[in-house]
Amino acid sequence: MAVSANQVKELREKTGAGMMDCKKALDEANGDFEKAIEILRKKGASVAAKRAERSANEGIVITRVFDNGKSAAIMEVNCETDFVAKSEDFVNFTNFAIDTLVANKPADLGALLKITSNGKNVTDELNALIGKIGEKIEISRFALENAEGGAVVDYVHHGSKLGVLIKADNVPADKSVSLQPLLKDIAMQIAAMRPLTIYREEVDKTVIEKEIDIYKEVARKEGKPEQILEKISQGKLNKFFEENCLFEQAFIKDNTKKVSDLVAEFNKDNSAQAKLALFRRFHISDEKK
Repeated sequence: MAVSANQVKELREKTGAGMMDCKKALDEANGDFEKAIEILRKKGASVAAKRAERSANEGIVITRVFDNGKSAAIMEVNCETDFVAKSEDFVNFTNFAIDTLVANKPADLGALLKITSNGKNVTDELNALIGKIGEKIEISRFALENAEGGAVVDYVHHGSKLGVLIKADNVPADKSVSLQPLLKDIAMQIAAMRPLTIYREEVDKTVIEKEIDIYKEVARKEGKPEQILEKISQGKLNKFFEENCLFEQAFIKDNTKKVSDLVAEFNKDNSAQAKLALFRRFHISDEKK
């Protein structure tokens, strides 16, 4: 049967697929609207499979803070080009994905992809987007954080390529709002300075051992006596901690203070015992684990 322009237009509005793809699907389905939708979905899945081996090194990082600042989510969704990352369809899917994450709190990515929310399945929506755009698109990672008894703040750098969550514990309910500006500053610090950990005690021992070995070897090549190598390496290790541990870093807005000083000042001024507990830093240029 002949397919009308109105049918093509209606299918396009319902699915978001291209005009030619809609016409072909309706022709193949002999005008059966539901069958045409199924054909388009299968096409999206097929395109997704073909794109699976391609690199998706662009995209956006998105965050949500909810439960009155007691919970937060961060998610990275990737595509192949920055042009697509800025497109309305890609941004809409990313918002749908993180809203589904917040509403359902799945344990992992596999569970998230199986969820159907408001009649939309995450995998189906993803495949439909891939079919429409023609690039590899994937949700690469996410994290959900709960700050019961504390506070959590988000920060997304301009361009949405870099996002941060920072969580503090031991924050009285009446101090949570006053702590947020400080946590926002610390989130920006994390974005700019890329710390490895919050505290030096959290640095992996193998990392420390490797650093000490390097410091000693450099000192030997400089002709330093063997008996002072340990002292030299410890001094350089302290410098390493100052550069790589958030609590010991110089504050980017005022390098006369450390991040630890800011927390101490807040606690003193507010008779509080707030403690930085955790951060998440997602940057689309980071190697995916």
